[in-house]
Amino acid sequence: MKVLIETHGCKLNSADSQKLAQEFVAAGYSVIPAGNTPDVYVLNTCTVTHVADRKARQATASARRRFPSALTVVTGCYAERAEDAVAALACVDMAVTNRAKATIVARVTEHLRARLTPCADGAAIAAAPILLGRTRASVKIQEGCDQVCAYCIVPKVRGRERSIPEGQIVAEVRSLAAAGIPEVVLTGTQLGSYGCDLEGTDLAQMVARTLRETPVSRLRVSSLQPMEVTDALLDVWTGAGRGRLCPHFHLPLQSGSDPVLKRMRRRYSPEAFIRTVERVRAAIPDCSVTTDVISGFPGETDADHAATVAIMEVALFADAHIFPYSARPGTSAAHFTDSVPIEVRVARASELRKVARRHSVQHREKFLGTVRQVLWELRRGSEGLTDNYLRVRLAGAADGKEPAQERSPGSLIEDVRLTGLDGDMMTGTPIGAK
Repeated sequence: MKVLIETHGCKLNSADSQKLAQEFVAAGYSVIPAGNTPDVYVLNTCTVTHVADRKARQATASARRRFPSALTVVTGCYAERAEDAVAALACVDMAVTNRAKATIVARVTEHLRARLTPCADGAAIAAAPILLGRTRASVKIQEGCDQVCAYCIVPKVRGRERSIPEGQIVAEVRSLAAAGIPEVVLTGTQLGSYGCDLEGTDLAQMVARTLRETPVSRLRVSSLQPMEVTDALLDVWTGAGRGRLCPHFHLPLQSGSDPVLKRMRRRYSPEAFIRTVERVRAAIPDCSVTTDVISGFPGETDADHAATVAIMEVALFADAHIFPYSARPGTSAAHFTDSVPIEVRVARASELRKVARRHSVQHREKFLGTVRQVLWELRRGSEGLTDNYLRVRLAGAADGKEPAQERSPGSLIEDVRLTGLDGDMMTGTPIGAK
């Protein structure tokens, strides 16, 4: 029986979907790529904004039209936050919360009354990693958040902080590397808190051990809070991780206004944030620093917005994910009475995006003429990522002069000289394949 898994939202959801795909295959199902007709359609949802909820509803409605005979299963954070509402949707057959994700395969099998035989002799299938359309694998190292920012629903849908033991992470990364996966992304809800519930470890020690005990070509840390970037962690980048630990730091800013940050219950000031960015760039000069920013948080004034613009002008982010504030039921900010009009939120987001785009171009221009290692996403030349998170395609690939070539996951990390800019993507020419 064929299963199609669609994933919305963060890299943690990607890791969960990859694990779910492995569980389906081990049970005797076939996980298929988009563009095929499934017997089971699974949507792994996000709920960080109302837009994420709307996208989930649209995706399930579309799936029902395209696959009227398929069993439609919705899981993830939207199903965790509003299980009854999701289950009541006419296009949804089954809603499964984050807490019950481990039961999805069994529940689907029972619902379908399927009789599956994973292997003729009863042995488990030794399946190759299923990356669901990517050449990078995401490995969950931690889940949950105890920080409870005023705007954030994640603590309610992901629970309290809990870490995956070091040995389990190392074994999973080693297995992925042995299967030919060239890059592993370490992901979680609050990565800097890794080890808070374990003895004798923290994020720096775990990353160093993973590099030491696995042959993975590239290891990437998905996101860090500014106050979690310690000297010990930076030492891993400049020491044991040099050449393998990707020089990319995603540091959520959210606001450049100190009063707004305090109201958000963020644990840093704008000045402390900039000091962290400066320390990172001093240690790893060729790194990329990306961020998230919320426009129009309740009570945000024109002066607060101007302060965010000013901090962005100093930080010079390589990229920024900017979105208007969206009230989430169950968060403290949802009860604030001084909301900013939606048209103001949208206008401020638009201004911040213009600033971010200008800095993004400037950042990419710095690397023109340099050589970076590019990991292609399935098709060589069509699109890939450098170690420092620049999107690249081969010059001529878009117009057919340099045809994209099919590659198996993990088959190619290539040295590419970056020669031009094409919208949000850099272009380049190969100087030798690995």
